[in-house]
Amino acid sequence: MKSRAVLWSLAADVVGIIVFVTIGRRNHDEGVAPAGVIETAAPFVIAALVGWLLARAWKSPIAVGTGAIIWVTTVALGMVLRKFVFDDGTATAFVIVATVFTGAVLNGWRLAVRTRQARVTTGS
Repeated sequence: MKSRAVLWSLAADVVGIIVFVTIGRRNHDEGVAPAGVIETAAPFVIAALVGWLLARAWKSPIAVGTGAIIWVTTVALGMVLRKFVFDDGTATAFVIVATVFTGAVLNGWRLAVRTRQARVTTGS
């Protein structure tokens, strides 16, 4: 059961990043073809995986600290990879939007799960 929860947690993070990228590409008329979405998402997905390793997220995938480490790593390392490895832009407005959106997504689903678990535990 624990490994299933870890896989679902990892999937939720990756899907959240893909949703962020897809919305951004659509809003900037870049299209949402799978190849383009994957190319744009790659630095952030790679960074999120590094965040998973740094946080050892498999031990406690819905913990507040886990989400925070993954979020900060996703944005910081994702921007570095995007600029220096993928040779793409990192405009200030994009960094701000990416920080807010990924923070909401990567921590929001974790908050929802913890809230749900607390209600089940207390019988509310």
